[in-house]
Amino acid sequence: MKPRHKRAALILGGLAAFGIATAFVMNALDSNIALYVTPSEVVDGKIPQSKAFRIGGMVKDGSLRRDNLTVHFIITDTLKDVPVAYTGILPDLFKEGKGAVVQGRLNESGDFVATEVLAKHDENYMPPEAQHALDQAQKAQETLKP
Repeated sequence: MKPRHKRAALILGGLAAFGIATAFVMNALDSNIALYVTPSEVVDGKIPQSKAFRIGGMVKDGSLRRDNLTVHFIITDTLKDVPVAYTGILPDLFKEGKGAVVQGRLNESGDFVATEVLAKHDENYMPPEAQHALDQAQKAQETLKP
């Protein structure tokens, strides 16, 4: 085999290995990315199908109830509500009327089944996604007023 052919085979082998490694990385990123949507977008059906995603907003006052190990509550952007079910231990700062971001999927009945719940960590902080959702809902309510 001539040196020119060896060099070409080496370059082609390196490109093939790089392509395979890139495919593995892209597949891993695609399966671990959770898009953020607002409760209004969930109710309107603008959600990623068969993928996990995040919803941010406020925990609606009076909606928190416990059923053995499962906690049921409602996430709202003050415009629309999404019922959430979560089995597990909630963060210590999780309360009604406070900001939260939940990650999970919609089940067949349209309820959101959360796999992770994130809560604010001090009096002045709200997750940026939740604050954005509330701001958008407030703007939408202002445009609906006569």
